Amino acid sequence: MAESTRLVDLVAARIDRALSDQAIRLSAISPDLEPFSQFARDLLAGGKRFRALFCYWGWQAVAGRSGAADPLASGARQTTAEAVVTAAAALEIFHAAALVHDDIMDRSDSRRGRPAAHRRFEGEHRLHGWSGDAELYGTNAALLLGDLLLSQSDAVFDEALALLDPARARIVRNEFHTMRLDVTAGQYLDIHEEHAWPTVDEAEQLLRAQRVIVFKSAKYSIEAPLAIGGLIAGADERQLDGLRSFGLPLGVAFQLRDDLLGVFGDPAVTGKPAGDDLREGKRTVLIATARKSLPANARAILDELLGDPTLDDDQIAMLRATLTESGAVAAVERSIERHVTRAKAALDAAPLTPSGRAELAALADTVTRRVA
Repeated sequence: MAESTRLVDLVAARIDRALSDQAIRLSAISPDLEPFSQFARDLLAGGKRFRALFCYWGWQAVAGRSGAADPLASGARQTTAEAVVTAAAALEIFHAAALVHDDIMDRSDSRRGRPAAHRRFEGEHRLHGWSGDAELYGTNAALLLGDLLLSQSDAVFDEALALLDPARARIVRNEFHTMRLDVTAGQYLDIHEEHAWPTVDEAEQLLRAQRVIVFKSAKYSIEAPLAIGGLIAGADERQLDGLRSFGLPLGVAFQLRDDLLGVFGDPAVTGKPAGDDLREGKRTVLIATARKSLPANARAILDELLGDPTLDDDQIAMLRATLTESGAVAAVERSIERHVTRAKAALDAAPLTPSGRAELAALADTVTRRVA
């Protein structure tokens, strides 16, 4: 626990340094760019740092402990320790960029208890009485903020790679590239399913929802950070396979929990409106599972209401009851347990350090039992 806390502090400091450097450059261009700096800071000030933690413990599970008082700052591992902290910071900045773009696509109003970035830019437009369409301004400005964060994450990741020997750096860079391709493909498939589902064979809808989970979230949230950390430590093929065999099913369980929270989460805890995924029309595994067991009339009502941004509290409550009574919620909970069990079995069999396995097992419980 203390080691993870120390890691989170180091990552936060590394992010702060990157954002400070960026703010200096932006302010030199124009004071009108100040919202870019402030909104980026606000977004990156919060979050659970799961990607950073999985990256670090993937490294630690391969590199092992040095035996020093501060496992991040001494001994022969100092260079790769600095590299993994820097890479972890880059992953968190990349995640922030993805959230900005995701909120635009989902038309989300809030993120982590604040207005989403595009809504904040929209608010700036309205506050100052600028000309033109405030909503369009907010969307366009947030797109650019997301792009700026993507660029920043790449720059920080390059700093991590510069600390490694060239051969290892190329392998780590390829993993980062693959992660970015996978999450972009998964994000597209997510919005595609929201629109294309009426033309898809009923028998395929659950499989397609499961594919979205794997590429939009599971790989990018857990498997890739683990692999990046392990590769920075010089993981061999068996160690890397062990990290992946643990990370992918755990990533699926992580997203299944997220899907449940998107429908049933407490807004005071999640920082997002109740039932947000229902208003956004997310075609999740939860929805696909429910549709398989619902009678035709109930399925038609679900299809009609899902994706309506004007759903009121009574309609949200009705849809929640429908999903629960269909057995879909219980089925998703069972699926989460199966995936966690599979992940932990792979972890137990992997040739990793005992301390790394113990911390990763604890993280598995944390990410799949969370309430936000």
